[in-house]
This record gives sequence, structure tokens and C-alpha cells, in this order.
Amino acid sequence: MIMFFLVGLLVHVIFFISIFDIYFTSPLVHGMAPQVSPLPPPASRLLLVVADGLRADSLYKPDANGSTRAPYLRSVMEETGSWGVSHTRVPTESRPGHVALIAGFYEDVSAVAKGWKENPVEFDSVFNESRHTWCWGSPDILPMFAKGASGDHVYTYTYPAEREDFASTDASRLDTWVFDEVKSFLQSARVNSSLMSSLQKDQNVFFLHLLGIDTNGHAHRPMSQEYLENIRLVDSGVKELVSMVEDLFGNDGRTAYVFTSDHGMTNWGSHGAGHPSETLTPLLVWGAGVHTAQRVTEPQKYSDGYLQEWQLEGLRRVDVNQADIAPLMSSLIGVPIPLNSVGVLPLQYLNNSDQFKAESMYSNAIQILEQFKVKMAQKKETTLSFLFTPYQLLTESRQAEFINKARVLIQLEEYEEAISLCRSLIGHALEGLSYYHTYDRFFLGCSVVLGFTGWTSYVVLVILKTHVSSKTLWWMGVGATLLIGMFLIIQRSPVTYYIYCLLPVPVWYSVLKEFGTLTDLVRSYSSLPLGKCFGYFALVTFGIELLVLSFFYRAMLTVGLAVLSLWPLLSGLYSKAKFRSVSWVLSMLLTVCAYVPTSTHSSLQLKQGLPLLNQMISWTTLGSSLFVPLLSSTRLFHRLLSIFLSLTIVRQFLSWLMFVWINIEQEAMLSQGISGRQELSTLDFSENIDITKIRQLKLDDIRRSYFFVFFIITAFFGTGNIASINSFDPASVYCFLTVFNPFIMGGLMMWKVIIPFIIVMCTFETIQVSTQLSSRSLFLIVLVISDLMALHFFFLVQDYGSWLDIGTSISHYVIVMSMTIFLMLLSLMTHILTSGRVSLWRTRKMHFP
Repeated sequence: MIMFFLVGLLVHVIFFISIFDIYFTSPLVHGMAPQVSPLPPPASRLLLVVADGLRADSLYKPDANGSTRAPYLRSVMEETGSWGVSHTRVPTESRPGHVALIAGFYEDVSAVAKGWKENPVEFDSVFNESRHTWCWGSPDILPMFAKGASGDHVYTYTYPAEREDFASTDASRLDTWVFDEVKSFLQSARVNSSLMSSLQKDQNVFFLHLLGIDTNGHAHRPMSQEYLENIRLVDSGVKELVSMVEDLFGNDGRTAYVFTSDHGMTNWGSHGAGHPSETLTPLLVWGAGVHTAQRVTEPQKYSDGYLQEWQLEGLRRVDVNQADIAPLMSSLIGVPIPLNSVGVLPLQYLNNSDQFKAESMYSNAIQILEQFKVKMAQKKETTLSFLFTPYQLLTESRQAEFINKARVLIQLEEYEEAISLCRSLIGHALEGLSYYHTYDRFFLGCSVVLGFTGWTSYVVLVILKTHVSSKTLWWMGVGATLLIGMFLIIQRSPVTYYIYCLLPVPVWYSVLKEFGTLTDLVRSYSSLPLGKCFGYFALVTFGIELLVLSFFYRAMLTVGLAVLSLWPLLSGLYSKAKFRSVSWVLSMLLTVCAYVPTSTHSSLQLKQGLPLLNQMISWTTLGSSLFVPLLSSTRLFHRLLSIFLSLTIVRQFLSWLMFVWINIEQEAMLSQGISGRQELSTLDFSENIDITKIRQLKLDDIRRSYFFVFFIITAFFGTGNIASINSFDPASVYCFLTVFNPFIMGGLMMWKVIIPFIIVMCTFETIQVSTQLSSRSLFLIVLVISDLMALHFFFLVQDYGSWLDIGTSISHYVIVMSMTIFLMLLSLMTHILTSGRVSLWRTRKMHFP
């Protein structure tokens, strides 16, 4: 059993990792030549201000009195600049947002493993292409652009990480620190000739990262006075800073300004998902080379209703994708567009000649085409020539045709036509990048599905316990391994491809080796009526589909619970089931534990910080919840009650339901006149036995296993919240710490989700012990149900539609696979919790008095 457990764990880890190789590989390529317009740029310097966590409506929408919260930025929109909405992509987190803004591509998701702080793959950025870049702001954001820069021309100034405290009395002081530091820097330039000489050069960038709005939003919510007042502070700070910059450079009209945000925020103070409040961010651009405010009288193309809500229907609105801002900034100061950028230059913001626009768009098209060429060459090099299928809309001949025609049109001063052709080339190149990036997806998907079905089939046959051997089968497996290995070697495939393609060989070898079991199974069940077989199949299918639908519609959990509640009535067990009430103990415990979060919330609301006593109680309670059960007796009721009381602080109703389930299962076994299952371990289909009795018990095992899987999913979605993993909201961990730390906070939120799993797992093990059922068979049935769900979600993974749809489909698969792997690991912890004991003297292990 241990070997089976280890092999099963390895197989599921491979299946889990496969989704990252198929969908989450880095899109970045290297080796491209930088592209820049040959014409002189309109600006010598750029000032980029990113207000972290600022929603578009929070800036644009007037308050209840009809006045604006940001009078200076409003005047920019109405007089001196252009404005619009920048549309971000999931995940709406700080690092991915800044990467899209400054590097022009949508973040490699593997960066989440490093807390969005480190670069999993080196990339180019506007900062890297600039002559000098000076940055002020958070230590979580600035270092990644300095580390990714070639040379030492990116200078960062950050405050200590301890200042990012969600319990701070005023998080806007983070922004005040940035403004004060920048003002001090500019003032020092007047007496520092060396610094002034550097500032006077062209292609310089000044970057201000303002974290106060985001921190106040997390701590107090976006509708709070703290959040809104922080916007006013930022507005006045930008106004003063612009005045100082213009004065320092003698009002030479060579400074361009960009004000935007990395992501928005929900009404409850979180971000990470794809709600419009998280993906719609403001964008204001003004200064050198930028159009001033454009008045319009005709209705604009936007139908979202925001123009009327924000009272901006008379001003031209220009929306962009977040990655489009990178080529815009590059064009304004005349630096090469970041090599990995997939942004498209938004020409509506530029106030320059048609020739400049055409040349800039041409450079943008060539820059993206260069990535396409490298991607195509890489894929062609690792694919057999007769199997390689090029992207038909952009073959090598068509590439040359596009480039030559666009250059000729620019020379003939047919700028509008040249721009249109460049846009078409960019569209084809982006589609081609996606084509080659997903080139092996079908091949890998088939390999994973083949491994999935083989593993599930093998587990079913292991449950039925029959074994045959064949040397011919072994040699067939060896031959298949050699053929697949040679094919992958010739194609110079990555190491992971060997794993995914070779895994089905031993799995299906094991299935075919157990083939005799299938024959026995068919013979044994041949007497079962066809209608009853179909009914059992329909019932199992309905149960699995109900679990799958619960990922999309949480109300299905309610439907499932309602259906399961009828089971004791339909089986006649309701009148027999008894349960020993412990409500008084639980209510006393909950009353005591409710003090800490209530007191913490009150303290934070009064801006008095996190009380040390509350923090100590929280950490002590959390740490002791795993240790205290080990001090109790190993007798069944005593130990299980101890575990539930330790973990029931946040999950009391689930614990109550689990106690009911245990009692009903015991009554079910007694009603069938069964006190154990030892005799069933010797049953064999070849013997003359009562097939009806075996089938009844096997179906009951399936029912118990299904209950377990259903309660696991209910524990995850019903008593927890998936948003606490993929949408950051630190409020639930304020009792432990308030200074931002993604790993500790993430670990605490993960533990919050794990607690219901432990409760259900302990219950399931208790049912196995109390009813003396075969734990091996039950666990294998659970494995089959989980794998069938995972295979279902594997087919539902999509790479089209909105990014929210794509991310959701992938996350469902990851959740189910993680659950399967996690349950295998968690079973060891629950075994220790239910059976282990810490004592100063030796006692005999006992489950029953």
C-alpha cells in the first residue's frame, strides 16, 4: 500500500505539473534586435506616476456634491491632456500590472512562486532602454526593474518594508514619503552640477510608485474616507511635482507625463480577479508630444455608461490595453520599445506628424514581428520537418511582403495606409505568437489524457484485485518506450515531454496486466438487469456532474446537501440514528474565541494598531490547535471531539455535520447486520458466492466515498472562500500580522482553507475505523471519483474568450488536482491526529473503550 501511495502521488504530481507546461510556460523569447523610430522624439524626459490600487471610477466619478476629488488631474483631462481607461488583465496584482505598464507584456505566472517580487525570466523594459531612470516607492516593486536592467542606470529609492502596515494610522504617509523624496532630489540637482548634467540629457525617466491608496483600500475599503482622502493627497502631490519639474527645466516643454494605476480594487478591498472594479484603471497623459483635451459633440463608441456616470461625455475618451502604455512611453522619449512588448502604440494620444506616427507604428510592428520570427525558428528547430506546420497567415514570404509594402507606403507618404498595414501585421504577428506558443498543446494534452484514463482504469482494477502476468506484454511496453523515446530525442524535446509521453506506457501496461479482472467482472455482473445497470451509471454520472457544476454554480452545493439530507429518510435510518449533543461546549468555546477578532477589528477601526495580546492569543491558538489533540486519549470519541474542538473555531457547523455522519454510518452498518468487513477481504469473483451481497456492499462503499468527496468540496467552497487564495484580502489575517508579507499571509489564508479538509478527513478515517471498513478500497474509490472530475476539468480548460474565463477554467483543474494530491498527503496528518499521542508514559493504542 505504501508503494501504491507513493506511485499514485508521483503520477498525480506529474498530472498537476502538466497543466503548467501546457498553459503556463513563459511567453518570453530572447535574441531580438531593438526597434526605434528614426525621427526625433517630442519629449526629452518622462514622468510616470503609478497610483497603486486606484480604481478608474474613484478618480473620474464626481462625489455626492458633484465636485471632483482630484481637481488638478481633472483640469488636465479638460484642458491640457488626453485621458481614457487602461484595461488590465488577470491576475490584477501589483507586479503583473507594473510589468505590463513598463515592459509591455502580461506577466509570466510562474512569478507568483516568488511572491511577485523576483524575475523568473529576465525581460526588457522602458527603464532598461532609457538613458537614466530614477525610481521612488515600494521595496516590493522597484527592485525587479533594477535587477532586470543592463548596466547601472536604474536608481531606486525605497522606504523600509515595515512601513507597509495595514494597521497604520495613515497609509497615505507612504505617498507623502515618495513626494518628499522626489522634491528633495529635484532641489538637490540645483546645487549638484553632476546630477543636473545627467538630468539635462534626453531619454530620462522618473518613476513614482504610490502605494498609499492600495494600502488604505485593503485596510479601510475603497469607499472609505481614508481611501478618498489619499486620492486628494496624490492629486495635490502631482500638481506640486509637475510645477517643480517644469521650473527645474525652465518650462522647455520637453517633459511628458503619464498618470495611471496597476490595478483597481473591489468594494470589499481585494484585488486579483477580473471584476471591472479591478481591471478598469485610469490613464492620463499630457505634456510634450501629447494631444490636449479633445472636445466631442457626437456620442462616443463606448456603451458601458461610464461617460455619463463620470460626467465626461464631452471629452474624447481613448481606452487602451495596459501593455499599450509601454510603447506609448517609448515613442514619447525616443527609446526602443521593450523587446518582449506585445503592446500596440495608441496613436490617438500622440500630437505629432503623420510621418512620426507611421514610423512609430512601423517600429512597433517590426518589434513584435521579431518576436514572432524567433518563436517560429525555435519551434521549427525542435520539430521534424515533415511534421512542422507553419502559421499560414504569416509565412516568411508574407512577412517580407508586409515589411516591404509598409516601407514603400511610408516613402510615398501614404501614412494612413501604412499605419493600417502595420496594424494588420501586428495582429497577425500576435496571433502567430499565440499559435507557436501553443503549438505542442494538443500533443501534450493527448498524452496527459491517455495517462489519466490509464491510471483511473488501473485503480479500478486494483480495487477488484485480480492479477495476471505476460512476458509478451512486458516486451510490448519496452518497445513502446523505445519508440517514443527515439521520437522525442530526434525532436530535441524538453525533459518534461519525456515524462508526459512515457508515463502512459507503464500505466497502461499495468492496466493490461490486470485485464483478467475485467473478464471476471463482466461474468459476475452479467445477471444484473440492463435497466438497473443504466440506473446505477446514471446515478454515478449525476453525482460527478453535480460536483463539477458546483465549481461554476455554488447553489449546486445546496442542491446536493438537500439531496443527501433525504438519505437517512429513504434508507430508514432516521429513527435509529442518535447523536450526543455538545452544543453547550461549542457555544462556550465560540463565545471566548469571538473576542479576539472583534477586539482586533475595533482596534484597527480606531487606528490603534494590532494589540500585542490579541496577536499572541491568535498565534498561540493556531499553534496549539495541532498539538492539543495529541494530549488526549486515543479513544475514538475523545480524540475526535478534541480534534474538532481545536479546529472548530472557524468551522463549527461542518464539525456538527461530520458527527452526525459518523453516527448515521454506524447505524447503517448495524441495520445491515454487519459488524466488520474482515471476511470480505477473502472474496474472489471465481468462487461461488452471493454476488448480490457483494454488489450491495460495493455500492455502499461508493456512496460513502462520494459523500466524502462532496463534503470535501463543500468544505472548500461552502465554509471557505476561493477568493482568499486567488484574490488578495488580508483582513482575515490581521490578528496575526498587519505588515505586508505575501508568504506568511498567504500561508495563513491557506491554513484557513485547510482546516475544513482536516475535519472531513478525520471524519472519514473515523468512519473507516468505527465500521471496520477497508480503508484501502474506500480511498481508491475516492481517488477514482477525484480523477474523473479532474479529467472532466482538463477538457474544460480553454485558451479563448476573456482572460477571466481562461484563468477560471485553469484554476478549476488546478484545484481538483491539488485536492487529490493534497488529500493523499493530508491522510498522513489525519492519521497522526487520530492515532498519535504525546504522553510521558507508554499506553496501549485504543480506538474504543
